[in-house]
Amino acid sequence: MFHRLKSMLAAGAVAVAAIAAPALAADAVIGVSIPAATHGWTGGLNYHTKRTIDRMKEAFPNIDFVLATSSSATQQVNDIEDLMARNINALVVLPFESDPLTEPVKAAKAKGVFIATVDRGLAEEGIEDLYVGGDNPQYGTAAAEYFKKKFPDGGKIVVMRGIPTAIDNIRIDAFNAALKDTKIEVLDMQYANWNPDKGFEVMQDYLQRFPEIDGVWAGDDDAALGAIEAIKQADRKNVTVLGGSGMNKVIKLVMDGHDMVDADIFYPPTLIIPAIELVTMKYATQAPINGRYVLGSPLITKDNAAEYYFPDAPY
Repeated sequence: MFHRLKSMLAAGAVAVAAIAAPALAADAVIGVSIPAATHGWTGGLNYHTKRTIDRMKEAFPNIDFVLATSSSATQQVNDIEDLMARNINALVVLPFESDPLTEPVKAAKAKGVFIATVDRGLAEEGIEDLYVGGDNPQYGTAAAEYFKKKFPDGGKIVVMRGIPTAIDNIRIDAFNAALKDTKIEVLDMQYANWNPDKGFEVMQDYLQRFPEIDGVWAGDDDAALGAIEAIKQADRKNVTVLGGSGMNKVIKLVMDGHDMVDADIFYPPTLIIPAIELVTMKYATQAPINGRYVLGSPLITKDNAAEYYFPDAPY
C-alpha cells in the first residue's frame, strides 16, 4: 500500500504540470484542521500546511481549501463542526488530542466526508480513509535501543510523554517492550506535552526527586530543549538527553558534539504535505486514494546528521 500511494503521489505531481486542471478537476472543498503553532513542531506544521495549500490552489483552481487552526482540542471540535457547515467533501485532520476528536471526525465520516488523518490518529481504528504519519513503533523502539546501547551495564532514566494521543501510547508501548528484561531502570514518566516550558517544569521535578539520573527521553525536541535548560540550571553533570522529531536546532547540537545531546529521532512536520497532496489528487484526477502512508523514524547520529539538517527550514 505504501508503494502504491507513493506512485500515486508521484503521478499527481507530474499531473500538476502536464494536465489542464480546470478540465479534469472536480469541484470539491477540502477542509484542513490542524493545531495552532503552540510550539516549534506545530509552527513548522502550519508553515508547510499553508505552503502546500497555496501550491495545490495554483495547480488546481477548481478545488477550494478551508484551513482551520486550533489552540485546543475543544476549539478543534468546534472548528470541524464549522467546516462541516461549509459542505466540505474531504477533511484532512491532525488531531490536537485523539479522544475528543474521534466522535466529531466519525460524524463527518458518517455524512460521506473523505477522512485523512495525519500523525496523531484517532482513538478508534477504521474511521479514516487515509492515514499519513511516521513509524511510531519504530520511534519508541529506536529510543529504547539508543539507551540500551548508551548504558550497556544499566542506567537510570526518566521519560517525558507527549500529549495524550494514540501515537504517544504507541511510542511508549514500543519503548517499554524494547526495554523489557534489560538493566535500564525507568524512574518515572510524566506528560510534558511536547512543549519546552512543560519540559523544563517536568525536568525540574525529576532533578529534585532523583539524585541520580543518567538519561532523559524527552520524546520530542521542544521538550528536550526545556529539559536541557533545567539540567544546566541545576548544574547536573553527565546526563544524556534524547529528544525526537528532527528540529534543526537539535540536529545542529548533534553535529557539533553537544555534551548532552548526541542523537535524535526523525519525525518531521512535513508529514502534512503528502496528506494534502494525496487528498487533492483524489478530486483533481479522480484517482482512488486510501490506505496508510508511513514514513520511517530512524535514529539521527553525528554520522548521518548532515542528511537531516536543513538550516533554512522553519523547524
